[in-house]
Amino acid sequence: MDLDTGSVAYPMVIDRMTQKIWLHLNTMEHIPVRINLISQILILGVIFGIYLSYFFIKKSIRTKSPNFFMGLLLLILSLIMLEGWLNYTSYIFQVLPLTNFSEPLNFAIAPIIYLFMLSQLGDKRTKWDGFHFVPFALWLGYCVFFFIQADVFKYNDNLAVMNLNVPAAKTSIPYAGDPLGLRNYVNLATIVHIIIYNIILARRLLLAVGKKGETIFNTQDKNLRSIRNSFNHFLIITIILVFVKANYESDVGDYLIFLYMCFMIFLTSYQIMNSSSYYLQTSSFLEGPVLKYKKSSLANEDKVIILEAISNQMKNEKYFLRSTASLSGLAKSINESSHHVSQVINEKLGLSFFELLATYRVEEAKSILNTEMGKKLTIEEVAERVGYNSKSAFNTAFKKITSHTPSSYRNL
Repeated sequence: MDLDTGSVAYPMVIDRMTQKIWLHLNTMEHIPVRINLISQILILGVIFGIYLSYFFIKKSIRTKSPNFFMGLLLLILSLIMLEGWLNYTSYIFQVLPLTNFSEPLNFAIAPIIYLFMLSQLGDKRTKWDGFHFVPFALWLGYCVFFFIQADVFKYNDNLAVMNLNVPAAKTSIPYAGDPLGLRNYVNLATIVHIIIYNIILARRLLLAVGKKGETIFNTQDKNLRSIRNSFNHFLIITIILVFVKANYESDVGDYLIFLYMCFMIFLTSYQIMNSSSYYLQTSSFLEGPVLKYKKSSLANEDKVIILEAISNQMKNEKYFLRSTASLSGLAKSINESSHHVSQVINEKLGLSFFELLATYRVEEAKSILNTEMGKKLTIEEVAERVGYNSKSAFNTAFKKITSHTPSSYRNL
């Protein structure tokens, strides 16, 4: 095999090690590392994203709550940004085997966001959810052809996508990294894939706010506002992606997309820190996370996990709507003991199980009564819809929490 750049001839390359040495020396001579403010912001975003994703996934992997999908999304975005940082700084030439390692993840972003938003809307997960990742799996399999190629091809690929004015290395080894000639269409395929999910999510969100008799711009539902804001970020990423690919050659302008991703990660970090209950308790400096509540057999970390599982059952699975809802039933649904579930509800929320049940049922009833459909239903029908078998029990709970009867509340 011969390698040469321009008019300069290089000796026969005997093995891959010799080839790697030549590529390394050529990189040092012709491709300077670029370190500036943008590169520093990108690497901070990567570090923050991976750090946050660890806690999101760890705390919610048992419940598969929306936070689980948020953790996966942060991890995927961080890995994509890591490759973007390597490309932007030219460090990718020092680790050529990592070239395009995150490319298949482009087809995982939209499905993860889709599952995240549907979890927030309370839709149950099904065995068919895995089909959303078929494009990701197919492209991952196709990328294997590229991953196993010699570093010389990855070297040349990076020169091309980064539009560097450096002579490409020549080799007599046949290139087999794109047997079907599909790699030139990956950016277009990514854009189409994301736009399709934008349309699906927009339709699902419009249906959700429509059921409440509201619009997407003025909904009073806190959960729907959160989903709408998440969708807006997804839409902005799509717009930036289309703009960058339409105005920049290859991957030259990708750093603009990554900068916005960094903004999302930093904003998420701020929201977590700003709303954390950690600041409501007195702790010593750098106190470890192994503290236990007094007279409790559960570690605080376990209580947080159980509380999140309870919250997921109530908010997303709407367990409280069952007329047969019970403490033992709730405990069974999250694979915990009734004693531990009761303890967490008492200590973390300051409520009994039945007070918690009543709180969620009354909030659901208020949402129903505020709709046009709710104004036509009888109070007995509203009570049944939120899990009560008795109108009197419903009236008692509603008045205790809101200081109004359901009828008077509807007429406010």
